[in-house]
Amino acid sequence: MSEINLKEAEPMFVCQHTRTSSNCCTCLSSCRGIVAALVRRDLEKACGMENAMEETVEKKTDVIVKGDAALKTQFLTTKDKFHEFVDSGWKGPKGHKTSDNDKPEEEKETSVEEPETKKFKVDPEERNKVGKPDGKRIRGQNKSRPHTKPNAFEEKRLCPSVIQDNKECTYGDKCIFLHDAAEYMASKLADIGESCYLYDTFGKCGYGLSCRYAKAHTTPDFKTMENAELIKANDGRETVKNSIKKELQNQLRKRSVAFKKSEEYLKTLANNKEKTQRLGNAVVSADPTGEEQRVSTEAETQARQDKQPPVKTIGPLTDEDVIKLRQCEKKQVDFQDKLYLAPLTTCGNLPFRRLCKRFGADITCGEMAMCTNLLQGQQSEWALLKRHESEDVFGVQVEGCFPDTMTRCAELINNNADVDFVDINSGCPIDLVYKKGGGCGLMTRNRKFEQIIKGMNHVLDVPLTVKIRTGVQEKCNIAHKLIPEMKKWDVSMITLHGRSREQRYTKLADWDYITTCSKLASPVPLFGNGDILSYEDAMKAKETGVSGIMIARGALIKPWIFTEIKESRHWDISSNERMDVLRDFSNFGLEHWGSDTRGVEKTRTFMLEWLSFMCRYIPVGLLERVPQKINERPPFYMGRNYLESLMASQHAGDWIRISEMLLGPVPKNFIFLPKHKANAYK
Repeated sequence: MSEINLKEAEPMFVCQHTRTSSNCCTCLSSCRGIVAALVRRDLEKACGMENAMEETVEKKTDVIVKGDAALKTQFLTTKDKFHEFVDSGWKGPKGHKTSDNDKPEEEKETSVEEPETKKFKVDPEERNKVGKPDGKRIRGQNKSRPHTKPNAFEEKRLCPSVIQDNKECTYGDKCIFLHDAAEYMASKLADIGESCYLYDTFGKCGYGLSCRYAKAHTTPDFKTMENAELIKANDGRETVKNSIKKELQNQLRKRSVAFKKSEEYLKTLANNKEKTQRLGNAVVSADPTGEEQRVSTEAETQARQDKQPPVKTIGPLTDEDVIKLRQCEKKQVDFQDKLYLAPLTTCGNLPFRRLCKRFGADITCGEMAMCTNLLQGQQSEWALLKRHESEDVFGVQVEGCFPDTMTRCAELINNNADVDFVDINSGCPIDLVYKKGGGCGLMTRNRKFEQIIKGMNHVLDVPLTVKIRTGVQEKCNIAHKLIPEMKKWDVSMITLHGRSREQRYTKLADWDYITTCSKLASPVPLFGNGDILSYEDAMKAKETGVSGIMIARGALIKPWIFTEIKESRHWDISSNERMDVLRDFSNFGLEHWGSDTRGVEKTRTFMLEWLSFMCRYIPVGLLERVPQKINERPPFYMGRNYLESLMASQHAGDWIRISEMLLGPVPKNFIFLPKHKANAYK
């Protein structure tokens, strides 16, 4: 409370003795008594209000915790009551209610205890006071989580020769797989459903008897049925592009692939490094593209004019006349005012990108691929470059730290993949990448960074983009120094994540700094990235002057954010609608990874990784204050129905339950822990 000055509070009464406006001693004393009573009354009122406010705050603190999202009080609950409600209402994947006694052993094994909650990051000043009990820094990944190969879920597997219309097995008696269809069907895991998505969509299921929905397209004598009309309708349709061919893979493994353009650039790079003063007045220099230019003496110029060129300069175009494309002649991509789905490791797979395209994403990009693994022909790395037919503007993101490998990788992609742009990841904060000089490490190695960008531009026929962070250290931004240089290096687009490497995903993104950098980048498009979870966040981001918005975690928490932004509204999506989104993901996953046991479990694993983010979503109708902020932790709350409550659970066992509703019961030896921990709450 503010202090009250008694002198200022004294009223100027008319004195009863002197009849003047001045206060005499008698009147003044009585007047002071009146004022003291008034002040005492005001103090009592104020103290009463303070006590009432303290009581209200105490009541609220029982429910609301710092960093938690503000929910309507009628939905809030405690952790014990929440899990008791979820466990009591679970009816199992087939609809029958389960109890602790009749739970199968395999289900108990899969209910792995969730790791401890991420501790709040302590400021450097407070760190010395608090100290570290174990001396270890808390990271944002479960690095020691269990890994189970998808092949381990099926003891007896059917030989591919039997699946592919009973073709002859090349391994003969040495084959380790089953060839008897009846024996395999007797030991096979039970079917998940009555209808097969692949058969209903394309008219034929390529997994035949091994499909977990085989009853839908298998005859009593174990023959696979086909729908001729659907097969004819899909004839010649290529749904997925950029699969590596076996011939190219063998050439990469044998290192017999020729990189003509890359060798040309690397040769000029070596010459520029070793250049010295030439004879006479000759000077050697390099143009902005890295190509060597020679200023010759007058005698050399005259000799060159007298010498006839080896190829005619008049007539039809020959291979010798082909010149490098200029920047303005390359394939152009309109990046202006687009919604860009960020390249997301693990979760940004092809089925998830298909969902985001359906919800309104304009630009999609594959997961980060290591350039060295691509050059070695690794199947798993090339799978990250696959593109679905619905992705009209698609790019791939590569990571590397040396000009030779990055340039060769760019030429390899340019010649063997259908992409609209190639992105350099110079914002990855992972230690494994950073310590080798890649990711954020490139931001501090300007010379190497320049050579990489110029080399990739030299061999690419599509635009080259770059993704960066504000810097490496938390309070030492360097992006504003790097952006003017990248403009000179002919970068087609820059994406800036408003955090440093040290911040990772803690604290809020610095959009004021992004605004400054967008002005420096002009006319090169600059996309802003960080903390966008609603259309209001997107509108504020657009006011900063950025060319477009990249959305990462916001899309994982709610992929319908693209619809919200384009329609400028908050979508109070129901639990059944969210379940339909998960069902579409499972169907897309079965199409992409396969409908056999291996494909089903791979789809389940990626779905569970996504659910570890999606569980953070709070329905709009439950919020006390709209919109939800990305750095606010969802408290324990009861949804408007059981399914909504189940989807709000942050326990891995409950995510497995959701997956069982779509992909059937998990195998006996199935164990799951999420790759990422929550690290962005206050």
